[in-house]
Amino acid sequence: QVQLVESGGGLVQPGGSLRLSCAASGFTFSTYTMRWYRQAPGKERELVATITSAGGGTTNYADSVKGRFTISRDNAKNTLYLQMNSLKAEDTDVYYCKVVLDVRNHWGQGTQVTVST
Repeated sequence: QVQLVESGGGLVQPGGSLRLSCAASGFTFSTYTMRWYRQAPGKERELVATITSAGGGTTNYADSVKGRFTISRDNAKNTLYLQMNSLKAEDTDVYYCKVVLDVRNHWGQGTQVTVST
């Protein structure tokens, strides 16, 4: 079955960096658009970044992370990444990866990112 497993979260100081990973299995990873979302308690899940499957992968970002975050994928490893630089306190959230298969959303369990002194 489809499985997405995020990792790489943690506690980091403002201005620091983290790289999140999402290991995918149960589907042909290279042929699907992948997305990173984030969610704070009591708030709706927010789309952070998207990477398509075509060619090298076209990327799109939320305005709040543009220029600081980079989404990428390694199709040989079935893994999605989110490089997060210049982190701010407002980036503190649980981060999730998502794939849509047959109009159904599949989510990972999430990884907590906390930006704090």
